[in-house]
Amino acid sequence: MRQAEKPAIRLTMAAWSPTILSAMATRAATRPGTKDERLQLEPRLKLWLEKDGLLVLSDYRVQLLRQVGETGSLAEAAQRMGLSYRRAWGKLREIERNLGVTLVQSEVGGAGGGGSRLTKQGKRLVALYERLHRTMERDLGETFCELFEE
Repeated sequence: MRQAEKPAIRLTMAAWSPTILSAMATRAATRPGTKDERLQLEPRLKLWLEKDGLLVLSDYRVQLLRQVGETGSLAEAAQRMGLSYRRAWGKLREIERNLGVTLVQSEVGGAGGGGSRLTKQGKRLVALYERLHRTMERDLGETFCELFEE
């Protein structure tokens, strides 16, 4: 029997760049071995709302508003979120400026103490955003299952 002739040019792994080798290893590690194996993927959603090209609401901003509503205090809301009072106050003013609506009503402290509360528009906006987010997550989950778990 005659041995098969070796090709004139051979590429060896050592001749390939580390970038190519890394990409090949990553691709091989993420590719399912058989048709029955499933990639353990989970869909995620990042939602924000804009008005006239300006960011108005996001999960982070709505969380700040929700915390103000729950605590009755911008200072307490900031502390719960790990923010400085100045940053929370600035973020709140940015939201109101970009939206053109007052969302939080604050009262100066004193004998009876001060505080902050969501306005009617603030409560409504938080509720609508959370409803939209839940609806989009549900729809995303359903669509993901249809497409990826066939």
